[in-house]
Amino acid sequence: MRTGRRTALIAGAIAVAGILALGGAPVSAQDQVGDFRLSGVALQQSTYQGDPALKLTMPSSAYQDPAREKLADRNFMAWLPLDFSDGTIEVEVASDLAADAPDYARGFIGLAYRIDAQGRFENIYLRPTNSSAPDQVRRNHTVQYAAYPDFRFDMLRSQFPEKYETYADIAAGRWIHMRLVVEGSQAQLFLDRSPNPAFIVNDMKLSPGQRGGVGIWLESGTVAHFRNLRVIPKD
Repeated sequence: MRTGRRTALIAGAIAVAGILALGGAPVSAQDQVGDFRLSGVALQQSTYQGDPALKLTMPSSAYQDPAREKLADRNFMAWLPLDFSDGTIEVEVASDLAADAPDYARGFIGLAYRIDAQGRFENIYLRPTNSSAPDQVRRNHTVQYAAYPDFRFDMLRSQFPEKYETYADIAAGRWIHMRLVVEGSQAQLFLDRSPNPAFIVNDMKLSPGQRGGVGIWLESGTVAHFRNLRVIPKD
């Protein structure tokens, strides 16, 4: 990595103290909501289960209505304007269903990465309530890869059944540790500090040279919480 670019990234990391660090453990200063760019969401300092965290929500007016539109992944997220391409992203996330959550809500929460100036990004997200569903098909849809805007879950599911989603033993209402390792066209997701990946994508849909910001993504009916976001570029 060029020295100037790395210096800029480190400066940005220091600015979001307590939420982001590059190349080391999260620092201990106060979380800074203002360092995140917001796409259709609200972000505030909060606590979750007694722990300091950031709370992320979207307005109920933005919930999708399946009676009028096809459900699809969108770009609701809080993100940091980094220059990330390859490396590791770690975060702890937790989600609950909002009081007015629609029937199809699943506690959608996850990581968006390589967010570019045109708004394109890749993401891997969770549907925590699917993990314990009495329907095996729903269980198989607990973890999802997508790339916005052209490779959303509905298209990937119809054209490549089972390839870009899988089961994982998680749940809503508790902290889930996510570690995402990205290199070229491959992404590996590790959950709850397991040494083995829970999910592997070997052909991410955007260019291997795609680079950009990193953030927390959510969808309809989710009240999301996150802490200890850490981004470690490969070079």
